[in-house]
Amino acid sequence: MRISYDNELGGSSTSSAARFRQQTLKNSIYCSGTGLHGGAKVAMSLHPAAPDTGIVFRRSDIAGEDAVIQGRYDMVSDTRLCTTLSNEAGVSISTVEHLMAALAGCGLDNVIVEINGPEIPIMDGSSEPFVFLIDCAGVEMQDAPRRVIRVLKPVSVEDGGSTARIEPWVGSSINIELDFESAVIGRQSLFMDMLSESFRERLSRARTFGFLHEVEALQAAGLARGGSMENAVVISGDTVLNEGGLRFDDECARHKALDCVGDLYLAGAMLIGHFHGVRPGHAINNRLLRELLADESAWEMADMDEIADEIAAVEARGELVRA
Repeated sequence: MRISYDNELGGSSTSSAARFRQQTLKNSIYCSGTGLHGGAKVAMSLHPAAPDTGIVFRRSDIAGEDAVIQGRYDMVSDTRLCTTLSNEAGVSISTVEHLMAALAGCGLDNVIVEINGPEIPIMDGSSEPFVFLIDCAGVEMQDAPRRVIRVLKPVSVEDGGSTARIEPWVGSSINIELDFESAVIGRQSLFMDMLSESFRERLSRARTFGFLHEVEALQAAGLARGGSMENAVVISGDTVLNEGGLRFDDECARHKALDCVGDLYLAGAMLIGHFHGVRPGHAINNRLLRELLADESAWEMADMDEIADEIAAVEARGELVRA
């Protein structure tokens, strides 16, 4: 992994006012790495962007307007093995979920991601390297209110043994449940309050995981060509093959939560609601967003400072934050 940056190092904004204003990067920053599925070396840079830009991907190896891909749920074209975005010209960028999770967890609203290939580098399989990049570049508060999407009624989707549901909540939270036969995972659950708990400490270091027989089958089919134990947790039966084992006892649940944070940030703003996923994946996460945002009675746009006042009032009364 190679990293460089412009100007002096910065750090993430810690001001309480930052929750209510849009944020971007102070400086541009660059890195290089390998694509998990294509196996190609890629160079990526993150750049500051104006208020209300959102997250925008730009393929530097493609000429003209066709190079631009909006980081939105309705641009998702494939959810096999990762989340892939495509524009109308058919230009795509894949494996966006870990970077999107880092941008969400660090409170960044407006960023231009420039990359010279079709896949975001996998780095170590988590969001931590991207959080490090953001810390190096620094975070800058902008003169525009942060907009959020407030969930007004429950919406749920099912797909085989997987379910995803989002419902009204005075805050933003995620609950994940996993159930695998492997003793490495077994039954795991995790609850994360995205407004009061640290994405950096609880989720960012959790790595993607897979089973050895699945990895071998994918690589035999010409997929996951960049995968290794340097960028994924590999499980064989009831054993973790990686030297050093797991970073957390529930690393798999934490990584599923990380994926959900990234996939849900493709809504275009933070969701004010409670997400509950049972064995969730990229496909069902995107289906849930499409169901939610297609129903104009199920959500509304609001300013973050309005939501914060409501949360403070509920907490002051000692009530639960559920709507």
